[in-house]
Amino acid sequence: MAVTPMKSKEVAQKVMKKEELFILDVRNVDAFEDWKIEGENIEYLNIPYFDLLDGVEEILDKLPVDKDILVVCAKEGSSIMVAEMLSDEGKDVSYLEGGMKAWSEHLEPVKVGDLSNGGELYQFVRLGKGCLSYMVVSNGEAAIVDATRMADVFIDFAKAKNVKITNVFDTHLHADHISGGRTIAERTGATYWLPSKDAEEVTFEYAALEDGNKVQIGNTTIDINALYSPGHTIGSTSFVIDEKYLLSGDILFIDSIGRPDLAGKAEDWVGDLRESLYKRYKDLSMDLTVLPAHFMIIEELNDDGSVGEKLGTLYAKNHGLNIESEDEFRSLVSENLPPQPNAYQEIRETNMGKVTPDEEKQREMEIGPNRCAVR
Repeated sequence: MAVTPMKSKEVAQKVMKKEELFILDVRNVDAFEDWKIEGENIEYLNIPYFDLLDGVEEILDKLPVDKDILVVCAKEGSSIMVAEMLSDEGKDVSYLEGGMKAWSEHLEPVKVGDLSNGGELYQFVRLGKGCLSYMVVSNGEAAIVDATRMADVFIDFAKAKNVKITNVFDTHLHADHISGGRTIAERTGATYWLPSKDAEEVTFEYAALEDGNKVQIGNTTIDINALYSPGHTIGSTSFVIDEKYLLSGDILFIDSIGRPDLAGKAEDWVGDLRESLYKRYKDLSMDLTVLPAHFMIIEELNDDGSVGEKLGTLYAKNHGLNIESEDEFRSLVSENLPPQPNAYQEIRETNMGKVTPDEEKQREMEIGPNRCAVR
């Protein structure tokens, strides 16, 4: 039987379309339990590669006969070898091209909606990491918000749309992934915007995001006025686009709220987090669609693969927005924190420009799930 590679894009399409897929993950158990490909109709079998060196006969009866089978490992090599062994036993299987490293880097663009005067808003879904980036396209211009380090994806997408990237924003100084904002700005001549309160230690030039900024993108205004929203970081800033969409950064997610501890300031910032969520956001239109910078679980994806929900719905359903007692809120935020993101301190220093790891080191720093939310 044939052994064929399956690209991350093909896997992403299966996840977003909720198609059935059976994954044989041959990484070690701890790596699998920490982070794996997730999907509504995905089944898993985790058998470490070293347990299969003597053959795959003992697992044949555990594999389905009526579903696509994908063998997955960290980098690709082990999955090819296991797939070939299964093929020798008569199984028709695929392996994940580039392994989980490639899965971690894949971005899937999804159109969120149309904007006034012919503009469009796109969300780039990084399924393997839970990161969400955005591109506003309007009248020949584009702005990018919370770009990941895979700069080519955004630059190539803009070229395909025949638009010029004029502005790049980060809602805050990221700690769980390396920002592509500065790289994209340098390569395209765009203005790179950062909240100044998050940028006190950065080593490069940037445009300061402050209350009152309004940045025009083609025919669309990104309104930053009165949306300083600290809590996840001291400088966290939210954007309203076209009076329809609220880009909430890592302050508010669909099923949770942002954690305030990634700069070691949980006790100091929990009050800011509550103020942003319980007062500043409450003054906004409940009809705004919240578009966060991350998602936590695959169930947060909508039917079209996008991640977003009305602000009013989140105030009704998101537990983190419905805690009347400030003391209870403080304990929720301080006692329900997941482990720190992988290499988060190094990632912060990279995003400040203090260190410049090579590409392979950057990949290693980002491996694993995002952990920006309170559980």
